[in-house]
Amino acid sequence: MCPQAGEAAVRWLVGWSSIAASFGTAGRVQGHASGQGGHRPGGYGHGRDGGYGDSGYGDTGYGEGGAPLRGGIADAAHPGDPGADAERTVHPVGAQLLWGDPDPLWAVGDWRPDEIRTLTADPADPFTRLAVLGCCGATDAELRRALYAARGGALRHLTQWSGSYTAVVQNGRRITVLGDLAGARPVFYTPWASGTAYATAALPLADLIEAQLDIGHLAALLACPDSPEALGDGTPYAGVRRIPPGHALILREGSREITGYEQAASLAVAAPEADAGRAVEGVREALVDAVRARLTAPRHAPDTLPPYDPGPVPGMGPADRRAARGAPAPGVGADLSGGSASATLALLAAGLPGAPGSLLSPAGARLLAVTFNDLATPQGREAELERARIIAADPRLHHVVVAAAEEALPYADLDGPLTDEPGPSLVFAARERRRLAAGSADHFTGHGARQVLDAHPARMADLLMDRRRRHLLRPVAALARSASASGAAGESLLVPLTVYAAARRLSRTTYRAGMEAAAARLREGGVTERSSGPVDASLAALTWSRPGPAAGWLTGEALAEVSIRLAAAAGRPPLSLRPGEARARALLARHAADHRVFEQAVEVRSQRLHAPFLDNQVVRAARALPESLRVQPGARAEILRTVLSSAGVREFPAGWGATAHTPNETATRLGLRAALGDLLDLFASPLLADAGLIEARVVRQALLDAADGRPVPLDGLAELVSMELWLHRLLARRGTCWTGTSAARRRAVPEGVPMHRPALS
Repeated sequence: MCPQAGEAAVRWLVGWSSIAASFGTAGRVQGHASGQGGHRPGGYGHGRDGGYGDSGYGDTGYGEGGAPLRGGIADAAHPGDPGADAERTVHPVGAQLLWGDPDPLWAVGDWRPDEIRTLTADPADPFTRLAVLGCCGATDAELRRALYAARGGALRHLTQWSGSYTAVVQNGRRITVLGDLAGARPVFYTPWASGTAYATAALPLADLIEAQLDIGHLAALLACPDSPEALGDGTPYAGVRRIPPGHALILREGSREITGYEQAASLAVAAPEADAGRAVEGVREALVDAVRARLTAPRHAPDTLPPYDPGPVPGMGPADRRAARGAPAPGVGADLSGGSASATLALLAAGLPGAPGSLLSPAGARLLAVTFNDLATPQGREAELERARIIAADPRLHHVVVAAAEEALPYADLDGPLTDEPGPSLVFAARERRRLAAGSADHFTGHGARQVLDAHPARMADLLMDRRRRHLLRPVAALARSASASGAAGESLLVPLTVYAAARRLSRTTYRAGMEAAAARLREGGVTERSSGPVDASLAALTWSRPGPAAGWLTGEALAEVSIRLAAAAGRPPLSLRPGEARARALLARHAADHRVFEQAVEVRSQRLHAPFLDNQVVRAARALPESLRVQPGARAEILRTVLSSAGVREFPAGWGATAHTPNETATRLGLRAALGDLLDLFASPLLADAGLIEARVVRQALLDAADGRPVPLDGLAELVSMELWLHRLLARRGTCWTGTSAARRRAVPEGVPMHRPALS
């Protein structure tokens, strides 16, 4: 089912803290003592060894020179026996040991040398140290100062640098692992060996404990994907947990604690209205620093497979032949879709001092801007492509248009790598991978701009709670105009009253009442909703929790189980009791999780995707924007216009800021129609039906209806197909993430999907 599964070079970080560990049992590689400041050992585990072990490669467990990797007591016959045979310890496949016992830490995957930084506070104290993995704009002096601050409990200092990274601090036997604010770099944990194992990926931990599938979590992911109350801290694997965004995992000799590092807003009074100009300036500084952090990082030449150029091909230049081999260009590039987010990043990256350049021309080279042109559905995107062409006329940009037809439709080429978790991007992976293969080794994407900068419709309820009714005039008027433009002129007169009433109702609905109402809705089967325009979408979003687009195809038992989760969550208040703020955070977390799956699904060898809008500092600066500014129509475009104006860009094409990522329903239906046979075979005996989540005949009929053009929630179908594909890939894998143990090979879901037994009536 998944011939390419072993080709994904997934990068992850893993370690554990156990009360049974003792000093000095392991933790040396190639004769280097662990804990030396600034040490970056070799053996980065490129290629298949850096993935999830899908092809069973790399089970020898040896580093460079044949020296066995050591690092932790985990698989002894008695967990409390620290003197067990070292050969019976377990360690990740294809890993490099960053530091060893008593609390070992590994990096697994094709990490670049500059993406791993370790240092100690004092050479005389080797067990007070810091590891930062990813793109981080901090200097060594800033890292050392933050390490001193973290020893006293000031964790927020570790999250204030530009870039996207994961920080791990060891202070004696206390280990602190920090997640990011958005959730694009999550941290997972599970009980293990009288302590806790943690990682930046869930599947390795599932392999470690041989976890079964958490069917309830999969049901919640389909029924209420935007509701963290239904998902909780779970993952698709039973026993593997996720720390919430904006939190840190603290381990002390086996015990664990999860704590937030952001300041909590007062629940008694509303925060004072922030200055709009100063807040926008903060967003500008954060975005510029985020882009600069990527530009100042060392350049890397992509590995090419095969390593030769096949020579002149009619109609193909060197760049075309390179893209056909699936290798990115050296240097820095960016998406240029015609939208404001991608254009902002492209122009910032091209205009900052220290031009993108490459290995051979470090200064003065133009930034590679990539635009995708869908030849199968050319209608409807003309204005967007024209804006991209005008922006690309900037002499600092080298514009490349990737044109594709039926071979790049959604649902084409459903074979792909195994991702850590399921996500709707799996059905579009081949389409996106074709575009990214024409990009650069470091490639900017505008993902997350909408969720970070735009206002969730529920924020109108927050304004009513603060008695700022006048700020609702412009957004409500814009919704009325959109209803009038769609042909419902009579209904547009009632839009202001309808929207205001819905926002007022939400502002007066408590969190508990909202969750209980959502749970009752699932139990009663009221999950089908039709959003025919912006007004319907806004009205549907004015609630504490709403069902997802795939909920209508779930069985009654699956919906009932999710409703129990929501009812239980009603007694656990969220970080914010303001509905707009809570819903906006939940939507951002869901998008960040989907973006992480997207990165793994479309990964091109030796390429790094950068999403600066999901960086900590950008998210933090955007949260300082006043709600009265966010809810205004075109607020995101105006904010990004200000960002570019301060960078010297003052001329913008007509239609700047227009919605550029509206779902292309025509392309989706064409892709469904072309892949209908394969999809029907996929759902002939689906694993989701074995788990009791769906009925196969209902989903097959929905696929037929969608291919025939009948009104069907296409995004819901994408979620169902993606999860079914992910389950097949997970069960088809042959390898494991761990080796070095004399016991049977550890692998997640060893017994397959549990068969559902219908309840007795």
